[in-house]
Amino acid sequence: MLEHVSISDPGRIHQEGMTARVLLENAREQIAGLLGAKQREIIFTSGATESIASATWGAVRRSVSSGTTPHIVHSAVEHSAVRRSSEMFATAFGGSVTVVGVDHTGRVNVDEFIAALTPSTSLAQLQWGNHEVGTLQPLREIADACHERGILLHVDAAQAVGHVPVVPSELGIDLLSFSSHKFGGPGGIGGLWIRQGLRLEPLLTGGEQERARRAGLENMAAAIAFGAAAQELDSATLAAESASARQLLATAVGNLTAVDGVSLLGPVDPTLRLPHLVCLGVAGVEPQGVVLGLDRRGIALHSGSSCASEGLEPSPVLEAMGVDAQRSLRVSVGHSTTISDIDALCQELPQVLRDLRSLAQ
Repeated sequence: MLEHVSISDPGRIHQEGMTARVLLENAREQIAGLLGAKQREIIFTSGATESIASATWGAVRRSVSSGTTPHIVHSAVEHSAVRRSSEMFATAFGGSVTVVGVDHTGRVNVDEFIAALTPSTSLAQLQWGNHEVGTLQPLREIADACHERGILLHVDAAQAVGHVPVVPSELGIDLLSFSSHKFGGPGGIGGLWIRQGLRLEPLLTGGEQERARRAGLENMAAAIAFGAAAQELDSATLAAESASARQLLATAVGNLTAVDGVSLLGPVDPTLRLPHLVCLGVAGVEPQGVVLGLDRRGIALHSGSSCASEGLEPSPVLEAMGVDAQRSLRVSVGHSTTISDIDALCQELPQVLRDLRSLAQ
């Protein structure tokens, strides 16, 4: 059945089209349930990058349509999708972007962020949790300030949805982006939550799909799988996976920071960061060598941003934190990670570091 549904258009009124529509809306309802949201508040996108661009474009166009020069405020540790969309869309209409710094753990200063908001600010952007070091941001305080000033707030929750409880309506925010593959669903599909009653000009225009909020035939197979992954994460499952991830990373951090030259970057208190990822500083070695050395031992880690596999430039996140932006390892765990995986990492990483350091002598 799904073989036929995957190529059916849910916008048609024949039997195959109506069947596809039911399945698409069922998936939308499953995703809305994960976010404690209304079904009509969810639109499907190709991923969090598109969701971020759509939110940014919509807010900028809303500002321009009202006769205001666009102005965007975001933190210095936002994902490149936020940083680049903000700069591109704001400056395209003669606007500007204000970047607010962070402390050494990657947490934005609330007072500085609020001080950057002006009567002409079109959009504030702040991530739920950082994509490199896991730092959780003070969303409640920022959301309250934006709400009081009538400023739209978009939250990049790509790293948070599926790992911690995320209910955007409880925060009083306006837009929230997320991605399927970050919590076990398929790649190439994501979502944008738009507060009920908020009308924004779509980024992609053409057809009337997604209630005229995102043109283009929906990716049926991916949407169905996306919904299934969301349905699996009821409150009990989410809590259990979060607790397991925290325990696994606590073991890793405890063992690895005892190794010469390895340090924890970001918050020391695990309750101040996302449960499933940490960032380690590795002094005296190039991280690419460490990643390759671990890969040969069957361990997959990454260095720097979760979306920068080819660039060799320093991490903007770590630079903003004032720490070594060249030498870091990003350690993340998922629902399939076991304690034996962590034990292997704790055994192999010290040996890889010793080998690399001996070569440098």
